[in-house]
Amino acid sequence: MSGHWGILVSDPWLQNQFTQVELRSLKSHFMSMRRESGRLVIADLASKMSRLKVVGENLSEEERASCVKDVYQNTEEEVDFELFLKVYLKLQTFVNSRTGSSPKNSSAFLKAATTTLLHTISESEKASYVAHINHYLAQDEFLKKYLPIDPSTNELFEIAKDGVLLCKLINVAVPGTIDERAINTKRILNPWERNENHTLCLNSAKAIGCTVVNIGTQDFIEGRRHLVLGVISQIIKIQLLADLDLKKTPQLLELLDDSKDMEEFMNLPPEKILLRWMNFHLKKAGYKKIVTNFSSDVKDAEAYAHLLNVLAPEHTNLSTLAVKNPFERAKLVLEHADKMGCKRYLTARDIVEGSPNLNLAFVAHIFQHRNGLSAQTKQQMSLLETFPDDTLDSREERAFRLWMNSFGNSTYINNVFEDLRNGWVLLETLDKVSPGIVNWKIANKPPIKMPFRKVENCNQVVKIGKQLKFSLVNVAGNDIVQGNKKLILAYLWQLMRYNILQLLKNLRFYSRGKEINDADILEWANSKVSSSRSQSRMDSFKDKSLSDGIFFLELLSSVTPRAVNWGLVTKGVTYQEKKMNATYIISIARKLGCSIFLLPEDITEVNPKMILTLTASIMSWCLKHPHEERTVGTSDNESGGQLETTSNSTLDDSASDSSLDENGNI
Repeated sequence: MSGHWGILVSDPWLQNQFTQVELRSLKSHFMSMRRESGRLVIADLASKMSRLKVVGENLSEEERASCVKDVYQNTEEEVDFELFLKVYLKLQTFVNSRTGSSPKNSSAFLKAATTTLLHTISESEKASYVAHINHYLAQDEFLKKYLPIDPSTNELFEIAKDGVLLCKLINVAVPGTIDERAINTKRILNPWERNENHTLCLNSAKAIGCTVVNIGTQDFIEGRRHLVLGVISQIIKIQLLADLDLKKTPQLLELLDDSKDMEEFMNLPPEKILLRWMNFHLKKAGYKKIVTNFSSDVKDAEAYAHLLNVLAPEHTNLSTLAVKNPFERAKLVLEHADKMGCKRYLTARDIVEGSPNLNLAFVAHIFQHRNGLSAQTKQQMSLLETFPDDTLDSREERAFRLWMNSFGNSTYINNVFEDLRNGWVLLETLDKVSPGIVNWKIANKPPIKMPFRKVENCNQVVKIGKQLKFSLVNVAGNDIVQGNKKLILAYLWQLMRYNILQLLKNLRFYSRGKEINDADILEWANSKVSSSRSQSRMDSFKDKSLSDGIFFLELLSSVTPRAVNWGLVTKGVTYQEKKMNATYIISIARKLGCSIFLLPEDITEVNPKMILTLTASIMSWCLKHPHEERTVGTSDNESGGQLETTSNSTLDDSASDSSLDENGNI
């Protein structure tokens, strides 16, 4: 086992029941549960194990308590990790014996740490995602020779083994995330080149909002189906929900009853906006129920029948609502959707079984194809213009949000100004950045109804910040509870910067235990570039000459010889040339193993905070690999050019444990 996790269990039988990834995931949950109350006893497990996917979703708390009590009579017995695993296996066995099959929703979209602990997948989901891939990547020059993929086979997982498919899928979901010049696309890749592609994929997936805690490059290489499908499902979800944003679809303002609700609406996660859109049309159709989820509330297909009648009345079939059998109604709904050009992602069986992933994908696809909202009005435009242009704040909020989500906290953050107000996720992040610093005995766990309990959490957040020497003059916990944007961004930047400096300090062979500061990072970068006989220099993290990207390309080249194909580098004179260099820098850094969350604009506009994170991440990676043999490979780009790449046989561990240790995760 890699990293600082060592031998997680000594019992050989237990070792054979789980993979290393599963053990690391369960260990993380176990440690989190124990930290919350200081100790963990048998009596706590029924409640706390609700967060584990298999036993949490398929058993009620009463069922878990009954099952545990049947085997362990002493409810006050303290639980160690091996006992925790035995209880988990007992509950898992109970789930299987009761259902006679694998647990439901086994490859649900991952929201926290990846804990799909049974190696089963939904064949229906696989078929749906394969159809999506076949549609959106059909014209890709490199992949078209492998497409279409047959959904009835495991061909998807074989094709995914070289990493190219997932990198391309990320670019479909969020165009421009990966500079495709950095992808190794030879017809036959060696193990190091495949490893680089997977490292690039995982770091890029984190950078668009996927949760990939405890997933490593080896999982892709070995074709672990449940993990690969989990990542694919997240990428597709991000693509399908991309338009549920006021800036991209201003017509969504029609859903607001009052312009005063606009800021609150902008802070909603996309799934909530999609539900609001659906209920908006259902109300017009006279449907009396409120749809609150994409599972049980749509299983009878009635909501779908009303929704499609509003959006495409020309295809209405009166018998759809007249039939009594939900399965027959679902089939008629899909016939209606097919006439609209929207029959994608699910079958009638998926509707009546309440598959949450596929129902969400179906509704999101309908929204993309025909949202039924009025054309943009002058009033809507003027309302949008009243909101300040906080582009830089938005970019920083995005970077901090993605960074925090990369830790695999219990709650997925959609908006830091809203989702941090109860203080809990901030406490979780602080505990991961500085283990043991949070007093969990006085922390209040969500859901928190009483406002003063949120203030208590946030007061502890501020107290810890002062303990870590953050600048928090006149800042109180209530400022976080009230969603003070300026103060929240300032706190998060100091927390991120503290994490960066601690990661470097912990590399004791470099720091010798002394405190690391910004000047040390600056000096290291200049020294590294100078050692490669370059004249480039960075005067500060605000140095405007950095906008062309040349300094960082030379830094990456000095860290890993020939990592940069200089034939692809522009002079960085025009804005477009600068942006091309910036995109290339970010992809090369992620391909090495750097977990970074900046955008190309942060380089071209020289955002000093993000420039610091980039430099420190490269420094951290370099110092972790001081004496490695760097084997140079050559990758054929489909454009006919040659891209020289540096391969590294140990990149697997650095990607696999990026959430568990200090590997450039900043």
